[in-house]
Amino acid sequence: MQHSSGFLKLVDDARTRVQEVSVEEARERLRQNPRAVLLDVREDSEWQAGHAQEAQHLGKGILERDLERRFPDPDTEIIMYCGGGYRSALTCDAAQKMGYRRVVSLIGGYKGLVAAGWSMVR
Repeated sequence: MQHSSGFLKLVDDARTRVQEVSVEEARERLRQNPRAVLLDVREDSEWQAGHAQEAQHLGKGILERDLERRFPDPDTEIIMYCGGGYRSALTCDAAQKMGYRRVVSLIGGYKGLVAAGWSMVR
């Protein structure tokens, strides 16, 4: 997908404050911490078309509104993913500004999960 320069500027800025992890690192984090959350932040239609088997869904459009209700502990380890790793950088940045201390963005997003053979629900 070709992204606009303004969007990429926002993502690049967010990435200066957000930690990103590879699919392998995400898998290891989930293995080591059974309470860690794999959070799909894509649109509802994207979620319905397919998502990681163990993922929970909270779309980018409502994340700030519902994050604290869904995950009241700001120390919850949350691995966020979107389609390709751009929107999840933005949502991680927002979550950190809300006080969440253990959020990371998945490099490559859903596309990276599929390429790595992650178990999917379709």
